Parts: sequence; C-alpha cells; structure tokens
Amino acid sequence: MSGELGQPQAGPSHAGLDFPNPERNRAGVPGGVIRRAGAHGRRSWIQKVLEQITDSPLQWVTPSEVVPVAVLAVQRYLLEDEPRDTIPKPPLYCYDVTISDGVYQEKCYLDPSLNFLVYKNILKVGIEMKISRVSCLYNEKRLGQGILCIDNVHCGETLEAISLETPFRNSAHEEVPERPLRGGKSHYLALWNNEDPYGDIWLTNKQPEEHNFNNTKIISLSHLEMTWANRRNFPALLVRILHKSKLRYYGKPDKKMIEPYQTFLEVADSSGTVSVIMWNALCPEWYKSLRVGLVLLLQDYSVKKSYPFRMQPLPVDPQIKLISTMEICLNLRDPPTNIIIIPEKQVKPEWRLPKLNHRFITRSELDDMPENHICDVIGILVFVGRVQRSKKKENREDFWSYRWIHIADGTSEQPFIVELFSTSQPEIFENIYPMTYFVCTQLKVVRNDTQVPKLLYLTTTNESRVFITGHRGQPYTNDTKVKNFIHWIKTRTDSEEVKNTVIGGYYPYPPVPETFSKYSSSVKVESLLTAISEVRKEIEDLQYREQKRIAIQGIITVIKYIPHASATESASASETLRNANRPSTSQAARRENQSQERDNNKRHQDDDPMSSQCFQTAYTSLSPTKKKRILQGPYAKLVPVPQPETSAQTKGNKPDMPSIFQRRESASTSTAGKARKTISDKWESQLWREKKFGLIDHLHYSHVYPESIPRKFIFEQRKFLTEQFNSQPAKYIPPEGRPPNLDDFKSARSLGHFEVTILGLNHEIAIDVAFLPMYCPEDLRTSQIDTLLTCMNYSCVYPQDGPGNDTLAGPRALAGDIIKAVSKLDRVHIVGILDICNLGNNKVEVYLHRIYSPTNTS
Repeated sequence: MSGELGQPQAGPSHAGLDFPNPERNRAGVPGGVIRRAGAHGRRSWIQKVLEQITDSPLQWVTPSEVVPVAVLAVQRYLLEDEPRDTIPKPPLYCYDVTISDGVYQEKCYLDPSLNFLVYKNILKVGIEMKISRVSCLYNEKRLGQGILCIDNVHCGETLEAISLETPFRNSAHEEVPERPLRGGKSHYLALWNNEDPYGDIWLTNKQPEEHNFNNTKIISLSHLEMTWANRRNFPALLVRILHKSKLRYYGKPDKKMIEPYQTFLEVADSSGTVSVIMWNALCPEWYKSLRVGLVLLLQDYSVKKSYPFRMQPLPVDPQIKLISTMEICLNLRDPPTNIIIIPEKQVKPEWRLPKLNHRFITRSELDDMPENHICDVIGILVFVGRVQRSKKKENREDFWSYRWIHIADGTSEQPFIVELFSTSQPEIFENIYPMTYFVCTQLKVVRNDTQVPKLLYLTTTNESRVFITGHRGQPYTNDTKVKNFIHWIKTRTDSEEVKNTVIGGYYPYPPVPETFSKYSSSVKVESLLTAISEVRKEIEDLQYREQKRIAIQGIITVIKYIPHASATESASASETLRNANRPSTSQAARRENQSQERDNNKRHQDDDPMSSQCFQTAYTSLSPTKKKRILQGPYAKLVPVPQPETSAQTKGNKPDMPSIFQRRESASTSTAGKARKTISDKWESQLWREKKFGLIDHLHYSHVYPESIPRKFIFEQRKFLTEQFNSQPAKYIPPEGRPPNLDDFKSARSLGHFEVTILGLNHEIAIDVAFLPMYCPEDLRTSQIDTLLTCMNYSCVYPQDGPGNDTLAGPRALAGDIIKAVSKLDRVHIVGILDICNLGNNKVEVYLHRIYSPTNTS
C-alpha cells in the first residue's frame, strides 16, 4: 500500500483497518499517478516511511530513520463535523503541510494536537523539520486510499534555500484547483484570517461584454421596491456598483456549505440605491472581477426583506433614495443568477446611472472632521507598520489582520494615521511599502478631544477599498484634491524621501488616556485588571502576531537604561537567545511554552540588542525651516523644528515644563564620557533586594527583538523589507539571491530603551518589561500629568538634529532623569498598562505603555 496513499474524498476522519492491498503498485487516486524513485536515483525518505507504515501492524510508526525534510506549504481549512458528532463544536481549523525530502514532495495532514505549532508560527514554511512519528489515515469509503499524518515533529532552523523542482510523489496533489486532504470543504482558507481570498478557486477572468438590450426588460429599483412582494419573476436590473464590501466567511463545522462566503454590493440606478448580497460559490467566481464603478446587468436574482440590523453605507449622492426595505440576492442556484458586466462605452446617458462621488479630505481638514465621519484619502506612504492580529472573539480561532500606516499629502506637517484592516485585497495589503502613492476609500474618523493626548486617526470600514497601482483611469483621478496631491508630489525630492521613510517595528497606538478612570471607561474587556499571576497564561495564549493590551497592579522595583549602542555589541548574544527559545520536540513543546522564558532568561544578559520603536518621517517638499518629524499621531507635535537656538526657542522652554525636560538641553551639550560618569543607568529599590530571592516566579520579557525596531526604508530592498513585516506566507517563496540580515538596516533614530521590573502586590511574582521612552515632549507643558507618567504615556520622539546628537550624552541625561523620577515611586502601588506581542517562534515581548500612580488613577 505504499503507493496507494493519496488524496481521499470526504469521509470518516479516523483511520480505518490497515488491510493489505494486492495492487500496491497502482495509483490510489483517480487521475493521480504515484511516482517512484528510479533504481539509480536517491532513495526517497517519504517513500520509505510509507512502506514502513504499510507493513506495520499498528496505525502509526516511528520511522526507522529520521532525516530532515523541508516545509514548503502550511495550508488551513475548516474540517466539517463527522457524522457521529452530535454536539456542535466551534470551528476546527485543520492544516495540511507539504514537505520535501529532496526527491519527492508530499502533502501531509497535521494532527490537530500540533496545531499550536502553527498558531505560534513555529511550524512554518522554509524551515527544516524532523518527523519522529507518523500514521496513516484511511478513507473507508475508497479502496486503498489514505493520507500521511504527522503526529510528532521537531521544528528546526530556517533553510537558506529550498528547491521547488522536486515533484509530488502523488500527482493528484498537483491538480488544479488545489483541494484539502480531508473533509468536504472544497478549498483552503488564508492562513491568518478569513477575509482574504486565497488559492486558485478565486477567478479574475470576468470581462465586460456588450449586450443587446432589444429583448431585455429592465425594472427600476424604486419600482421593484413597490412591487417585489407581489411578483414571482423579476425583470433585469441595470445598476452601477457604488460600494463593495470585504468578504465574510461564515463556515462552521456543522454546516455543509462548500464555499460559505458572502459579500455586499451597494448598487444604484437613477431611482435609488440598494444592497446586493452575493452568496457562496458566486463569490470565488466573481468577487475579484467586480470593482466599484462597474455597470452590471443582473438577471434571475431573488429579492427578500432586508436584514434590520445592518447599516448601509451612505449613498454617494444625497439626492439618491436609500432603499432599506429589501435586498437583492445573487446565488449560483435557486435561481442561478446571470451577471453581465456592461462596457463603459455602451453605457448611455439616458440611463442616468449615478456617477461616483468621492469624499476626499486633506490632512489639514481632518482636524475639523467630526467623530465617525466617512471620508476618502490620497497621499504617499511615509510609514508602514508590521502586520498584527487581534481576536474577533475570546476563546475563538478567528482573527482580524491589520497594520498601522502614515500617509502624507503635503497639506500638513502631520500625516494621516490609518488603522488599515484587511480589505480582502491581499495582493495590496501584503505589498504596501513606503514611497507608494496610496488611496483608501470609506475611512471612518476616530477622535477623542477630551483625552490627553488628543486622539485622532482613521480606521477602515466594511466597504473600504485600497489602491496603490493603476491610478490612471480610476474615477477619482478627476477629483480636485487628487489633482492637488498629484501636483504636490511632482515637487518632492526623491533623495530626501528615501532618507525619511520608515517600515515595521513595534507601534504602540492608540495611546491610553491620562487617568485610569478614563482608561477604564474606554476599554471593553470582561476583567479590567489582570492579576500578575495570570500574566503568564495571557502571554502563552497569544498567537502569532497577536498584540494585546492588559493592565496589572504592582510596584516598580528596578529600572535600567539600555543604550542603543549595545545593540551592535551584542548581536551574537541576540542570536544565541533566539536559538535558545526554539522548542526541541512537539511532545515537550507545551511544557517548554510554560517554562521557556523562565529557563532561557536565567541567561538573560544586560547587553541584549535593544532599541526603541521610534521613527521619523518627513515631508520633503516643505522648506527646511518648516520640516518636522511625523510621528505617532499627537507625537508629531512633540518634535521641535530642527533649527539653531533662537530667543523664540528659548522662550518655548517655559518654567512650567516638567523639570525632567528642562535639564535635557544642558545635559545634551556635555560629552558622552562625562554623562557616563555623572548619570546612573540603573536604580534598584531596597524592597527588591529583600524580595528577589524569595519569588515563586519571575517573568523575563524585557528583550526587544530586531523585528520590533522600525527601520529606515531602502527602496532597492523593498521586497525583503516588505516580507519581513508581513505575515508568514502559506507557501514557500524562494529568496532572490542571498537575502540581507534585518540587523543590517539602520534603525530609525533609536535612543535605546529601559528594562523595568514590576513586583506584584503580594511580593511573590515579578515581571521584567521593556519601556521605550519619549525624548522631547515640547507640547506637554500644558499637561498637569506628573513627569514620569507623562513620559511613559508617549512612546517616543526624536532628539533635535545638531552636534553631539550621535553621542550618548542626551539619551543618558534623559535616562538619568527618568531613573531619578522612578526612584521616587519606591513602594508606591501603580497600575501598569502593558502591550504584549507574540512575534512567532516563541519570541514574545512585553512593553510598558503607561503607568498610573495614585496621583492620576482617578
């Protein structure tokens, strides 16, 4: 049966009897060919294992020889409930893993007990892997069909390069469209979210076609609204697409849907606008071919009463009637809908189809826009953050994918800050980088003017669409504000643009309010405070690229400044730490997940490569006297204009500015050597000296990994940098030549960071976290927040350009002041707001975002 292991059809998910098959040299999959290595070729390890398991009396074996294989694909899908399952379960996502032994490729089923290796991005494409136990899962409805199951693995290092030339042992695994090994689901899902179309079932070949309207009866939307309840057959609709939503996947194990997708189109004719719902298999066929602005002829659709709780987007023309009493449904069957894209050249003026009216705003106008206002923006990307994930619901496996970006349009010294969720456009979401012309529609304004600092950013909505290429010919190109941006962009200097754009890194946005009571009212969680004894579980539950904010109580007992200079000095220590964090085997991985940071961090070094997430961007068209760094939202105001000291500048240093910043200027003019002599880099409380040896647990999460440091963007290396800060791909992509090292890219003006130890109120557990400081809070003199707490609420800015800036004098002066301020909180109970981030491969960071002391708790 070694040659009979192929792709099963839907059937029972557990292995059947291991019976002998007299026709063991024939293909076990219809249309598939089982390849065998030639007598003179290198023996395939995969083939040897299959023969071993076939000859075994058990359903599983430990391979007689364990050799490394390469991982070429990790693909996710929803496994439907088995017939014997009577109690519905939450969605259970399964994974198929494609491996190569250098002779053949084989698609294998990953035992669900190992799913956590994918959740943590430990098992990923491009690594070397050793499989120490395998089993065979038979399809009891077909003779001699089964699949190879991976039951135990050791995940190793990333390989420099893997050949994709090796063939599949079973040619059925190469068939198009690609299908999962198990269950009745017909397709794979995107690896990290459910919104993105993934795989070859998603077609893009639908083209406009001219239509003869002589025998086509058309009804207006307003007339249909009045008569649909009394009709059995509906005339055709001739409409223009005004909005297109992202995909919604609603698959569940107990639902026998093959392609359970849904998307909304807002369409209009001269009489009104209505929602059109496209269901199931029509989505893979049509979704990627439909775009806003197209004219459609819809035939053989159905009509139903609209869902009462769905909010329709505002019509592009306020004169057009919003029809909210009915919905148009498009299905592959019942009845089979006929969709035709009408060429724009065939559209007649007498049809009076509405034009697309965009709502572009400039950055200078954003300050006056109300909360929840819907708008469109155009600009150039000056910062692109790494892809992050957040759970849709607790205790579920579904996540949102998002990233933060900054967009400059030349009308303000501050950028648009945009929280960009996946819009079901992975070809764009995964390929955006600085210096790209960027358009995003249907953004919503988020603001809070009562918070300090004021909160102001944009976030995507269900109907948001993103454009980065092919702007020519788009309907928005005639908009006045778009033309103004195009005129501005022609005046910029490319050489300066290259220097001042940033990609990736930890991005602590949005900032929390200035008081704990405001923070309490702004968060939506079941439990506001997390016990320090529960922090370990919170960290262990995080999945790849998930970032979560929690609040703990404790006492700051240690603070230590780590200057940026130590990063290059201890690169080898960083690599040692990364290697030490890797799990040894899947059986021990859960135990190691619970104790790895405790054991590994016993070797914690003071000179770990650390850096802040600070970054700067600039508008190159502004005059030198007006250039400011564009930072994280309100932080943009915190950086002074780079210019020689003047009386006006001196005047800005008012007495009511916190003293920590009054001393910064004089200290920064001293030499680095003097700073080292006069400024302490560490403070340790007497309480810590008394309690540190009696702790029952000490969590070490103050390490800052290279991927958390924002990097100066280099256009020539855009492919490599983009890949570093995207999510891990589902399929292996060979590198182009020898890729550079991320550490080779210059940090975006890093100032170093602090390691802070917080002791629990019961003096039994402590946690080390990282704090990335701000540097020059010019704007904060109006705030009544005390010095240290102010500093710890604003994640970072940059020092002024000028002589001596590359020395450690300025940063160390700031460090000394912060350390001195912290020492005044000795034995004070504080609330710490922590950002916990899982970077994958057992790399976890915890950042101190803000602390609340008794002075600002209420």
